[in-house]
This record gives sequence, structure tokens and C-alpha cells, in this order.
Amino acid sequence: MAKKQKPTTKKITNRRASFDYQLGDDLVAGISLNGRETKALRLGHGHLRGSYVIIRNDELWLVNATITGFNGVTLTEAEQVQDRKLLVKKRELASLIEAKKQGKSLVPVELLTGSRYIKLRLAVGTGKKRYDKRDVIQKRDQDRANQRELKNR
Repeated sequence: MAKKQKPTTKKITNRRASFDYQLGDDLVAGISLNGRETKALRLGHGHLRGSYVIIRNDELWLVNATITGFNGVTLTEAEQVQDRKLLVKKRELASLIEAKKQGKSLVPVELLTGSRYIKLRLAVGTGKKRYDKRDVIQKRDQDRANQRELKNR
């Protein structure tokens, strides 16, 4: 008998999160999804651009994350951007509520689709100022120039 091959999964990340926020502690939370959304995410049809996490009625919600359909899976416009409930333990929720009271943001970093369940890695972060972002861009350009010069020697 041939071995069962694991289906290849796509990595869905929020690349903008580390640029816009100074990220701190991270936490892995489950997501409440239906079957079509799960299949679409496993094939990489979704993004976290512009999404955020809020606390509503002592529950965590992922807002503005988009899951797009494809040939075999059709999702209506409303289903693509609907709010999705995040599943965490009460102890973890209490620590996130405390961080939110201190003025920190809850930022979705990436969707983990490799295991049986689809999970979301979210981080507690503070927003960066504009001058912090300019410093990051300047440092990145300088490193790129240094690498280019070393390569040419």
C-alpha cells in the first residue's frame, strides 16, 4: 500500500504586521470556520491584510480577514469578509483583555494550516510611529546596499 501523502498547505501571513506594530507576546488561537472556508484556507485562498482582533462580549473576534473562493468552492461576498470567532482559554482571554486595557493592539500575524485544525497566531503589539517606520526603511536600504557592495567585490 502506498503511503498517504499530506496535502501541501500554503502559508498565509500578515507581512504588514511587523512593519506597523512593535510585536510582543504571541498566542495561538483556534478559529470557528465552516468546511468551505477551511478548504479555501488550506489551498491558500485568503489574506490577513487589514484584519484585526477585537474583544466583543468577552469573546475574541477576527474582523476583516478575507477568505476567497475558487473553482470548486464558492463563497458569497458576505461570507468572504464576515467576522469569525476565535477560540481561546479563559485564562488567555483574561490576559488579552488586560493587555487591551493597557492600550495595546491585538494583531493577527499568520494562519497556521499545517495541522488538523486551522489556527491563528496573534500577537500583542503597540503601534509604531511614522519616524520608527522611516528608520526601519532606512536601515533596510543600508543593509541592502552593503550586501550589494560585498557581492560585487
